[in-house]
Amino acid sequence: MIADNPSRPTRVLLADDDHLVRTGIAGILTTAPDIEVIAEAADGDEAIQAAAAHRVDVALLDIQMPRLNGIEALREIQQFRPALPIAMLTTFSDDHFIAEAVSAGALGFLLKSDEPAQLISNVRALARGGGAFSPRVARWLATRERMNLRSEQVKTRVTELLSERQLELLSHVGRGLSNAQIAHTMHLSEGTVKQYVSTLFDTLGVENRVQAALIAFRAGVVS
Repeated sequence: MIADNPSRPTRVLLADDDHLVRTGIAGILTTAPDIEVIAEAADGDEAIQAAAAHRVDVALLDIQMPRLNGIEALREIQQFRPALPIAMLTTFSDDHFIAEAVSAGALGFLLKSDEPAQLISNVRALARGGGAFSPRVARWLATRERMNLRSEQVKTRVTELLSERQLELLSHVGRGLSNAQIAHTMHLSEGTVKQYVSTLFDTLGVENRVQAALIAFRAGVVS
């Protein structure tokens, strides 16, 4: 992770089939002195090739791309870069892909129309090992999830399953904090936080930080 070498910029792979969108997002990200877009791709196949050719720290993949979409590209990239943080670039019209992307292991969902500061902060969060949610995407996902299970039911189940300490941990995960940031906030060692997060995932029956964050939003642990 970039946190191991904070002196160099976070190297980003950016994939989107719309040249104007791709150029706009790249322009936003490179205004930050600690972020560098070192590879761009116009489809999923190019994204896979770029991930193999460049030592990137974060990948942002458009969900819908020609030849190979972002979710399929994510699965392929994970075969040879399993630890690479990958987030989906999305629009509100992509909602039917969200569940599949979560299952595939996406660590975030960013709206292409997000404010520049939000895009930059989310890339930084991914580079530090955290999750990354556009606030509008998080609200949107939480609203959709409530259609499947009432939030009060989720809240009751979560509070029954978790201790107060675990609820606090879940809130930090839901906010996209990395293990190092959680360790600082909760006054614990990073190794202890890593163990606690693993136990939390097992208790909730989830596989990654995004799935845990969805539960946090649904249960009202994160507003």
